[in-house]
Amino acid sequence: MASSSTLTARETAVVDAVPHQLYIGGTWRDATGGSTIGVEDPSTGQELCTVADASLDDAAAALDAACAAAAAWRATAPRERGDVLRRAYELILERTDDIALLMTLEMGKPISESKAEITYANNFLRWYSEEAVRINGRFTVNENGAGRVLTMKQPVGPCVFITPWNFPLAMGTRKVGPAIAAGCTMVVKPAKQTPLCMLALAQILEEAGLPGGVLNVITAAKSGDTMAPLIADPRTRKLSFTGSTSVGKDLIKQASEQVLKVSMELGGNAPFLVFADADVDAAVDGAMIAKMRNMGEACTSANRFVVHESVAAEFGAKLAERMGAMVVARGTEDGAQVGPLINADAVQDIDGKVQEAVSAGATVLTGGSAVDGPGHFYAPTVLADVPEGARVLTEEIFGPVAPITTFTDTDSAIAMANDTEYGLVAYVYTRDLNRAFDVMERLESGMIGLNQGMVSNAGAPFGGVKQSGFGREGGPEGMEEYLETKYVAMNLA
Repeated sequence: MASSSTLTARETAVVDAVPHQLYIGGTWRDATGGSTIGVEDPSTGQELCTVADASLDDAAAALDAACAAAAAWRATAPRERGDVLRRAYELILERTDDIALLMTLEMGKPISESKAEITYANNFLRWYSEEAVRINGRFTVNENGAGRVLTMKQPVGPCVFITPWNFPLAMGTRKVGPAIAAGCTMVVKPAKQTPLCMLALAQILEEAGLPGGVLNVITAAKSGDTMAPLIADPRTRKLSFTGSTSVGKDLIKQASEQVLKVSMELGGNAPFLVFADADVDAAVDGAMIAKMRNMGEACTSANRFVVHESVAAEFGAKLAERMGAMVVARGTEDGAQVGPLINADAVQDIDGKVQEAVSAGATVLTGGSAVDGPGHFYAPTVLADVPEGARVLTEEIFGPVAPITTFTDTDSAIAMANDTEYGLVAYVYTRDLNRAFDVMERLESGMIGLNQGMVSNAGAPFGGVKQSGFGREGGPEGMEEYLETKYVAMNLA
């Protein structure tokens, strides 16, 4: 049950409407031993509710259920698999208001942002409901004319998914949607900070007719301990993780023992390049999206603003004016634009980076400090004249802080943008078409936003290069992550 002492009647009802148990083999059940995890509202620091804390036996049971359901689900007609996703899509549409409130309570983002995430998340279900019937192989004549070449696409098998807290629904549907469409079964472990949206998704997919065992959801306080045996199990054939690069590296090592098919969407340090010929007002509009979406708690968030020295002052002043005017409040309040960070550690980490930069010579154009509680809030912050080597430039910020540095020519801009171990996304603002193509081709990044501050799209491949990971989610490429290619050499002599 929800903690009603800090919640309204509607908030309590929304939290209580979602099962707080494990979902294994089509059954909701308590954790072995009855252990639970507290779920905190980051805007108040108060406990919303508790959910089951899965044991190793519970995790094993979830994989057992996924393996038991694999053959039947693999053989299910593609249209039927797609219809399940379509029904789930329609149910989420109907329940957007309740799910948005649930998301805001457990993660903190304003209701408007929660609704935007639900739209994005739900598009993966719609997209892959349509892709389920478009899994194609090929049939060709062998080059020597004596035989035939046949290829077929088949589901990779039981999958293990580990999802993060910052987009608690979208990071689930981005994996679950294509896996269901491809004919795979799965075990999903959402982040312990934000388990409720994933439990709500399981509830909806169950209502939409997904057979028991296809999707299994386990919540656990100790992700590494709980998931390691599943990754090591020879029945697991695919691992997909969204989260930090450091954790991703450990998971890749574990997955190598079974030579698992692996998708990793890891950290980022996105440069936002503004050239001298850019429309500065449009660049500021794009910066507000690229920086302040999800309070900056996004791997795609613009992390470094690399601005031509001739427009840096104008860009910085306008960005500071816009960010400084944003309303910082609990996400459920009317007019809230910036919610809390996920926890106190996040506030401390971000403030440490900001204060180090200021001590080294950076200028605070707006913000620059935490906001008094309750809750874990940080003021939207713009820093100018940020010195080379500052941690706000070299490390992922994951919060509402925009550090600005300058460049003089295209080569130096590209060198600065590429000077990172990460390569997830980059943003480029210029009105020169030739420069745009030159820069896009030379940037070391898996995605680029050209004159726009948003790249996320269910129909497009999401993913990075270098230490931002490998594999793609979204679009036809996302379906390929859950399929194996089988080749048959046919002798027709």
